[in-house]
Amino acid sequence: MVQTPAAAVENAPNKPVHLIFLCGAVLLFYVLQWSIDWIWGAFGTPPGDVTLSLGSAIVAITVTTIAYRNDRFYHLTNEVASELKKVTWPTAKEVRTATTTVIVMAIVSAVILGVFDLAWSKLTALV
Repeated sequence: MVQTPAAAVENAPNKPVHLIFLCGAVLLFYVLQWSIDWIWGAFGTPPGDVTLSLGSAIVAITVTTIAYRNDRFYHLTNEVASELKKVTWPTAKEVRTATTTVIVMAIVSAVILGVFDLAWSKLTALV
């Protein structure tokens, strides 16, 4: 089967996809390391740090390799990366404006709730 240029580009190595798999492997390594240490420590003496790290690393690398070689999973990761490329990220000015708006609205809401709370406590003190 001869690949068309569009299909060749679609199957080309994709840096964001590789980054997703790398981040997943690192996250899995730490979750496994902490979980095994916590669960094993609840029932007995946990294994040594080197053994725990080595075992977690082997499992994380194995799972990531299996997921990377799985066509359906790799295709799904490619779709996620291609959809993220279509996202229009806000500018720094837009983020600053939105953050300021949220902070101001939180302060206004706190003041309104504080006034209602003060009024309600004075009203219940009279009764």
